[in-house]
Amino acid sequence: MRPTGQQLPRPELSRTTAAWLRRALWTVALTLTGGITRHGRLPRGGCVVVANHSSHADTAALLAALDARHAPLIGAAADYWFATPWRRRICRRLAAGFPVRRTGGGLEDLLGMAGALRAGRAVVLFPEGTRGGDGAVGDFRRGALLLAERAGVPVVPVGLAGTDRLLPKHGRLRRTHLRVHIGTPLYGPVPAPEARDAVRALTADAAAPLPDSRLRRRTAALVASRRGLPLAFAWAFAEALSWPLMPELFLAVACVAAPRAGLRLSLAALAGSLAGGLLALQLAASGAHLPAPLTTDRMRAEVTRELADEGAAAARHQPWDGIPYKVYAAEAGRAHVPAPDWLLASAEARGSRTLTVGLAFAALGALARPWRRRYPVYLGLLGGGFAVGLGIIVTSWR
Repeated sequence: MRPTGQQLPRPELSRTTAAWLRRALWTVALTLTGGITRHGRLPRGGCVVVANHSSHADTAALLAALDARHAPLIGAAADYWFATPWRRRICRRLAAGFPVRRTGGGLEDLLGMAGALRAGRAVVLFPEGTRGGDGAVGDFRRGALLLAERAGVPVVPVGLAGTDRLLPKHGRLRRTHLRVHIGTPLYGPVPAPEARDAVRALTADAAAPLPDSRLRRRTAALVASRRGLPLAFAWAFAEALSWPLMPELFLAVACVAAPRAGLRLSLAALAGSLAGGLLALQLAASGAHLPAPLTTDRMRAEVTRELADEGAAAARHQPWDGIPYKVYAAEAGRAHVPAPDWLLASAEARGSRTLTVGLAFAALGALARPWRRRYPVYLGLLGGGFAVGLGIIVTSWR
């Protein structure tokens, strides 16, 4: 039974700080390689975590997902991770690993961790003993369960999915989203088949497809296809001439739906914006007047003043003052700003904003992967927020 009415010990502050740093390190690393999602939490106090094992990436996933307040310790094969000084340093510093012999004496190594468990730490073990090659959960050895029984702490089953695709056995690193499902603690003497079945069930749950939105899938398929880059280019090109909706709105829709396409969509939008700006400058210099909806005379007056004072360098104000790029491009043409100077200044100003916005929304899309089914809600909030913001900007420039 679960102990009640007692003060649960906590790890030392320095160990907890180190655990937070390791968790931050691996969270950032795994976010860059596809992201990680966690379901569930460890119970308070010490516990033995048992998980399936199919990849060296399992350790990184667990360190990123488990509560750092438990200062997790990872059992590692002594004959591999502690065979050389540099492996030993890597294992201890980056993974808080401790050696477990696989050729005799392993149970003694495990039982020696009972004190850490009583101090409130989590001890993470892979009871299969070695990495599986087919993703299936093999038979469990009893050592981890005996350790939990000896220390009087629960066994917490954990299922991992995606690590075998991220870093296959004898394979190379690939981008993959990882999922970690932390199960209900098991108290009392826990039979090995019961622990194995719990991990198997959690692994199957973790491997199930994430709920998704049909609208997001269709949007992602469009912008990630061969039509995505021309669409981003055309939207930004049209906005630099007359279209009232800024390319950042397109990027907010597209990059959240397809984060991996974020950089190339942002570059295409930047290229379209610069090309449209050059054309708008040439047309205005020749006396043409294109429609400019949602702009005001005060905007044009302000841009004219900036151009008179700074020349092409006035483009640096555009990302921050709310005045559309098409106003700057047209007024630069009427002021006869040289096209090369305008292109260089625009590339710096527009590039800083367009690329930053595109990559920021791509990062948001990657982090929000578990909530993809809410993509229509996101679009509704985005549209409403954009309309309100645009109204405020136009009103402020009247």
